[in-house]
Amino acid sequence: MADRVAVITGASSGIGAATGQLLAESGYEVVLGARRVERLEALAAQIGPRARCYELDVSDPASVERFCLKVPACQLLVNNAGGALGDEPISSADLASWRQMYDTNVLGIVHMTKQLLPKLLASADGHIVTIGSVAGFDPYPNSGGYVAAKHAARAVMDVLRLELLGQPIRVSEIDPGMVHTEFSLVRFAGDEERATAMYAGMTPLSPLDVAECVAFVANRPSHVDIDRLVVRPRDQARPTLVHRRPADADVSLADR
Repeated sequence: MADRVAVITGASSGIGAATGQLLAESGYEVVLGARRVERLEALAAQIGPRARCYELDVSDPASVERFCLKVPACQLLVNNAGGALGDEPISSADLASWRQMYDTNVLGIVHMTKQLLPKLLASADGHIVTIGSVAGFDPYPNSGGYVAAKHAARAVMDVLRLELLGQPIRVSEIDPGMVHTEFSLVRFAGDEERATAMYAGMTPLSPLDVAECVAFVANRPSHVDIDRLVVRPRDQARPTLVHRRPADADVSLADR
């Protein structure tokens, strides 16, 4: 497995960073991409010689091309870059935010796949894994732009499976529920109080929980394709149906 190369987008924090660490531990050479280069460099230094990192904005075709030219080979592409912006109803939609979410969550997958598909095919055992969301099949209010983008991302992956049938490439989607990352902090424009309240009284998934799902899916035998994997916290049944305990209850991540 030491000669296998995994490319991970959005790798400067959260799920992407945890996935880079875990895949390197399981024998992959990892190529990390994100916009925050200083964080990437710190992560690559922490991982060690198995890691390389380059600046990457998946919504910018020129940035994607520059990044992918530095990747000589690729067996595994982890499309992790994405995110949500705002929580207004459609009647008050900020269309600039909608476009940004679509560019990142949907077109980012397309840009990366187009650039790396020849290398994935050349590996004779390629794999595309996209981090989606339960929002991709279970809509909820005041999140129309994000829900629409994740539905579109899911459609892209479904079409890829059809188009790549018979080729030596697996196509997988991992759809998490609530994960304690910077997701909510970004969504609420840096409002730490609102972001923290999202996880009050419940135990969300950790980035490592999702990274372990990526590693499991990626490390199946090459004839085994985990088409879609949905992973939620025990405390979450639907995007907006969450069990919350009293404020004085212990709901630390150690309980998972």
